[in-house]
Amino acid sequence: MSDKFDGYTVEIFLDEDGDWLARLEELPNISAFANSPEQAIAELEAAWKLTKESYMAHGEAIPIAPARRQYSGQFNVRVDKRVHRALAIEAARAGISLNALVSKKLSENLHT
Repeated sequence: MSDKFDGYTVEIFLDEDGDWLARLEELPNISAFANSPEQAIAELEAAWKLTKESYMAHGEAIPIAPARRQYSGQFNVRVDKRVHRALAIEAARAGISLNALVSKKLSENLHT
């Protein structure tokens, strides 16, 4: 199914009103309601096609799904000086680099 949606994750569920909602998880504004899951998917496919046509008509690039992007494994984060100091102390006590400590903490708290 993700091929129809260029690598974006499709989320489908029954909403509080009893309608089926299909949406792109990474682009939640692109969604469709219907009476059945199959119909919601078909409507979402039409909405995604129209969205891509709109991007192209305005000379804009179609966003690449996170699952299809290439990642370097590096990014910069700015934190409060006190947080930086506390992390540096914790890393020193653990005998690891600050980078290793932050990477470990992020990995432990990642919800995938």
